[in-house]
Amino acid sequence: MKCSVKQPLLIIFGITLSWSLPVWAHQPVMDMAPRWQNGYGFQVRQESHRSDKLVSGESKVDNPLGRDNEVNTTWLEGIYTFKRELRLSLKVPYLDQQRTVIYDGSPIKQSGKGLGDAVVGLLLKRYTNQATATGNIAITPSIRLPTGSTSNDYPVGDGSTDLGISFSASWEKSDLYQYYDLFYWKNQKGRRGIKEGDEIGFDTNIGWHPYHNNLKNQGIFVMIDGSARYQERGHNAEGVTGGQRLSSGPVFVYYQGGMMFRAEYKYPLYEDLFGTQVSRGAEFNVGMGFVY
Repeated sequence: MKCSVKQPLLIIFGITLSWSLPVWAHQPVMDMAPRWQNGYGFQVRQESHRSDKLVSGESKVDNPLGRDNEVNTTWLEGIYTFKRELRLSLKVPYLDQQRTVIYDGSPIKQSGKGLGDAVVGLLLKRYTNQATATGNIAITPSIRLPTGSTSNDYPVGDGSTDLGISFSASWEKSDLYQYYDLFYWKNQKGRRGIKEGDEIGFDTNIGWHPYHNNLKNQGIFVMIDGSARYQERGHNAEGVTGGQRLSSGPVFVYYQGGMMFRAEYKYPLYEDLFGTQVSRGAEFNVGMGFVY
């Protein structure tokens, strides 16, 4: 038999482990599901963030010319399970973005839209099972491919092939879930002089399971997501990049059978940025996934 009553619980937590700051973390998106051989799943997710807050180091600075940044990304994300311990994931983003930059003392609007840089991950897991709990550790090598164009005023890709590695652990009981992920990205030099710095990050998810209907395979999760990032000083087509960020926020999940709905709000708690940059601002994610 391919799935059990408990598997929607496992699937949900995989779905909720989505991208934080930036969007390249948590690889693959469905960390814990499908668990069966030759199983597969996919989800569509909308991610949005906007800000006109200008930051230099840890301090907010005046923004008289109205610099701002808005990014809307639609993700198509999927996973295929060769066997329980070996899975392949793919994430393909479509971006619609705009920003206001300053040239020769005047604000200029820039925009860009199109397919971004795709991410492929290979998840290698080792499980431990007890009577009332289950857990696993995982190593995930990843590659980010230069599938996004750099021709727009606001490029949707950077033109480089980047390599990543993730070390993660999770532990689950009937009413509590914990997930921890430490990852590193080696960012190469791309086109148009783009060279974003290497990045290290840490993510944690802690979830509560207040409701589950065993007969209908239906339930709700309420979780807290925490994300920390450090990126070396670099530069993109607009200016300097890199710095430190800490963010957190609530996650709500509803599931029924093999269908999952997820919504997340994330707020920046701390930023210390190189040079003067526009803050990432608050982020909202909403998505729906299916498994087979």
